[in-house]
Amino acid sequence: MAQQRITTGHVVIAPDKFKGSLTAAEAAERIAAGIRRVAPDTELRALPVADGGEGTVLAALAAGYRRETATVDGPTGEPVRALLAVRDRTAVVEAAQASGLALLPGGVRAPRTAGSRGTGQLIARALELGCTRIVLGLGGVACTDGGAGLVQALGGSLRDARGADLAPGGAALAGLGSLDLGELPRALAGVELVIAGDVDNPLLGERGAAAVYGPQKGATPADVAELDAALGHWADAVAALTGSDLRDAPGAGAAGGLGFAAVALLGARMRPGIEFLLELLGFDRAVRGARLVVTGEGCLDVQTLHGKAPAGVAAAAAGAGVPVAAVAGRLELTEEQWRGAGFAAAYALVDLLGPDAPEGAALGRAAELAERAGERLARDFLR
Repeated sequence: MAQQRITTGHVVIAPDKFKGSLTAAEAAERIAAGIRRVAPDTELRALPVADGGEGTVLAALAAGYRRETATVDGPTGEPVRALLAVRDRTAVVEAAQASGLALLPGGVRAPRTAGSRGTGQLIARALELGCTRIVLGLGGVACTDGGAGLVQALGGSLRDARGADLAPGGAALAGLGSLDLGELPRALAGVELVIAGDVDNPLLGERGAAAVYGPQKGATPADVAELDAALGHWADAVAALTGSDLRDAPGAGAAGGLGFAAVALLGARMRPGIEFLLELLGFDRAVRGARLVVTGEGCLDVQTLHGKAPAGVAAAAAGAGVPVAAVAGRLELTEEQWRGAGFAAAYALVDLLGPDAPEGAALGRAAELAERAGERLARDFLR
């Protein structure tokens, strides 16, 4: 496709991950390799992005944050090595690093018993490092425990009717007898906790954490009903302690209810995911003086239009007066839709294979095809 060419300035390559095939950094590297073959003299600046979910820590590391590690409890209690990203006194913590579905031993789902303690331990590690601003990325977790494990890891006490420590997992919340925050308020005194995300689900009900996300974590219909009731008991206990009932707050149902605990008990603020992450990663500086921005993700679809990373990148680039091209594994938007979202061009990896390619072939060849997409957009925009 012929495009109007801009002949001065650098190119910012700011994709999100291509889930199941490429991390955001890998996608940026491959697209850049393709561009260099066609336009070798073009200055390229890679800035992998995320919308607050999985990949948020890796995006922060690629943007220059310092890598830190911690051994924490995985979703079913096994030790896992998790990453966090630190710069100055800001830490980026990702729930999926400690409590993620991908960390389940053998991939066996544990919807009733998986917990979020490891995420709380990652926050505790950030506090040990002296961080006073903690950005918590939600998404991709194995648990539906309303953030109870996170609260326990930070010093809160959850006990059953006999006075014993409450077992991990959302189902155990049905037996919650007492809740005491202990040292948690003191540990977080003077700390700004921000949740980066765009999920607006409440904690309970048909749009709640258990009903919407529980089945993805292996919950049967009976499990969903049990977890929803247990989360309701948890919400009652939190409201009784704090005097404020936030079970219906937008985002309370994020990451199995981690959003609820973070806001109701940790004093977290919700910020729009991609908008906040672009600010955190310094996108405004990177795009200044650019001739083109390239973004992308695994599938450009209607969900993209509702706050996912490529749409956020396009909006931010438009504000700077810079055109944006999108590279995606699949393109499920009409041209009218993607142009309306601010993209000057859109390239699908599956289209580079030809009509006779078998289903799923692009997934295994995503790196090669991302380079070819980079070549094509360079011919369209940069020569």
